[in-house]
Amino acid sequence: MSKQVFVNLPVADLPKSLAFFNALGFPSHPQFTGDSGACVVVSDTIHVMLLTHARFRDFTPKAICDTSKAVEVLLSLRCESRKEVDSLVAKAIAAGGSTYDKPEDFGFMYTHSFVDLDGHGWGLLHMSTTPGQ
Repeated sequence: MSKQVFVNLPVADLPKSLAFFNALGFPSHPQFTGDSGACVVVSDTIHVMLLTHARFRDFTPKAICDTSKAVEVLLSLRCESRKEVDSLVAKAIAAGGSTYDKPEDFGFMYTHSFVDLDGHGWGLLHMSTTPGQ
């Protein structure tokens, strides 16, 4: 059986954050979605739990990071193609996210990134054994 990863992220406005990730093409899992949290399905093995600040605090005694002043997390997601990398960044920006860099082509790897509505950084990468693909 494959291991599944559930990434828990604090969000300021659950409906807006859920709409953001849905706009990227990531559906929500209705069984794990409610008033205080929503499960976004990135793949069969990767799920993102968007949690209200109150619900997130149930899991940790530490303060939630102010992402306007500090980096809380950088998540990396491998994509099937350069086109998918560019498409996800474009969708993220159209849905209210931002980016702070430009795409980089290392020959064997193509990268770009976006920042979601709550300041969480998402690095996207496509690795290929054939340069430029």
